[in-house]
Amino acid sequence: MKYSYHAALGSNTGDRKANLERALELLRQEPGLVITRLSSMIVTPPWGKTDQPDFLNMAIEVESGMTPRELLDLFLRTERAMGRERLERWGPRVIDIDLLLAGGLILDEPGLKIPHPLMHEREFVLEPLTEIAPGAIHPVFGDSIQSLLQKLRAGQDKIRN
Repeated sequence: MKYSYHAALGSNTGDRKANLERALELLRQEPGLVITRLSSMIVTPPWGKTDQPDFLNMAIEVESGMTPRELLDLFLRTERAMGRERLERWGPRVIDIDLLLAGGLILDEPGLKIPHPLMHEREFVLEPLTEIAPGAIHPVFGDSIQSLLQKLRAGQDKIRN
C-alpha cells in the first residue's frame, strides 16, 4: 500500500540550490519512493535564529509504502549523507528535510510528530506547500494549507498558540 506524504526542504549554506537538487536526487534513488510533486524554490529569511544566511526552501509530495518512521529515517540518513551536523537548534544547515504531513495521520512519538508541530507558524513551509497541495487538510486544525497560510499572513496564527 502506498501513502502520500508532504515534506519541506531547506538549505542556507554553500550552493543552496545545488544542495536541494542533491537531496532530491538522493531521495529519487530510494526504491519504493516516488516524488510526485515539487514546489518552486523560494528564498526566505531564517526563522528562530535570525543571525544567519537566508534559506532556499521548497516542498515536495512523495508516495511510498514506507511508514512515517521509515520515511523520517530516510530523511535523516539523506541529511547525514550530505554532511548535515546538528550543532545548534535552528542553526545554519546544508540541508534540512522535515516530514510535514502523512495524509490525515496524527502521530506524537519520541522524535516523530505528525503533523509537524510548527508548520502552521512558518510561512517558509506553508507557501511552497500551498503551491503543491493547497487543499491538503491539517489534521489537527481542520484547515486547508492554503487557509493556514492566509491566516498566518493576516497575523491570526497566534490564536492557535
